[in-house]
Amino acid sequence: MDKKQYVVIGLGRFGTAVAKTLYELNNDVLAIDSNEKIIQEISEYVTHAISTNATDEDSLKSLGISNFDVAVIGIGVNMEDSIMATLLAKELGVKYVIAKANTNVHAKILYKIGADKVVFPERDTGIRVAQDMVSSSILDYIDLSSEYGIAEIIPSEQWNDKTLEQLNLRASYGINIVAIKRSDDINIAPTPDYKILKGDIIVAIGKYKHLNKLDVIGG
Repeated sequence: MDKKQYVVIGLGRFGTAVAKTLYELNNDVLAIDSNEKIIQEISEYVTHAISTNATDEDSLKSLGISNFDVAVIGIGVNMEDSIMATLLAKELGVKYVIAKANTNVHAKILYKIGADKVVFPERDTGIRVAQDMVSSSILDYIDLSSEYGIAEIIPSEQWNDKTLEQLNLRASYGINIVAIKRSDDINIAPTPDYKILKGDIIVAIGKYKHLNKLDVIGG
């Protein structure tokens, strides 16, 4: 899985969760907030952390924001700042911008000015959003809690023609297989002698950190 560069602007609970999770998933992360104390607290959990005004074009230019693959705008309390930071990120050349919204009206405005995706923190945790951004083998998540989820995963080619017993995914990766999709059929609770074939989709349950290890292998 290719290493990408992310900039996270606005480090409330949502932005902090996004920034830390992206960094834990082995990505370069620049965290930006106007609050110096917040920057000091997060500095050891990201690649770089800078206190600056993200609604100031010159400040963002000086940070080379145009070189980043993805910007996450975590500003939520001040709608004007959220809109301005989103607009500047797009105008300065960030390829993909995800912005946090608090209301449907806020979301509509963000989409109008160029946001590629808008998330609602009440529905989308920062951890989940970060995982979605870096997933290549994981097709979908169902949240069970802040720590556990169910994921649809494209198996690694190394697993083809091997049985679940041979793969021993629970011992190796800390996840349990609950079903396997094959074409239009689905096998619920497959037995240990079930053999993985090319094109299968695994449905697994486990901690997010374990499920994402499968994404690194499969991607």
